[in-house]
Amino acid sequence: MAILSGLAVYFVIWWLVLFAVLPIGLRTQDEDQNVVPGTVASAPTRFRAARIFLTTSIVSAMIYGAWYVAGTYFDISFNDLPVIMPGVEPQG
Repeated sequence: MAILSGLAVYFVIWWLVLFAVLPIGLRTQDEDQNVVPGTVASAPTRFRAARIFLTTSIVSAMIYGAWYVAGTYFDISFNDLPVIMPGVEPQG
C-alpha cells in the first residue's frame, strides 16, 4: 500500500475514533454545579484536549494496526465481506 493511502486510511479512522472518545470522562458545568454565565450548562468544565488527542491516536493506531495485519498477512479485504442487497440473488 502506498504511504499516502495508508495515511488517508489512518486519518479517517482517527477522525471517527475522535467522536467516540470525546464524551469519555467529560464533566459538564451542570454536573459540577458551576455554570459560567453566558455558556450553556452542557459545556465541559475542563476540556482536556491533549488527553483526548492522545487517547484518539492510540486507539486509532491499534485499529489501523489490526486492519494492516489483516490485509497484509491474512489477505483479508473489503471484497471478502458478504454483500447483502434485498432483491438481488447472489452470484456464483
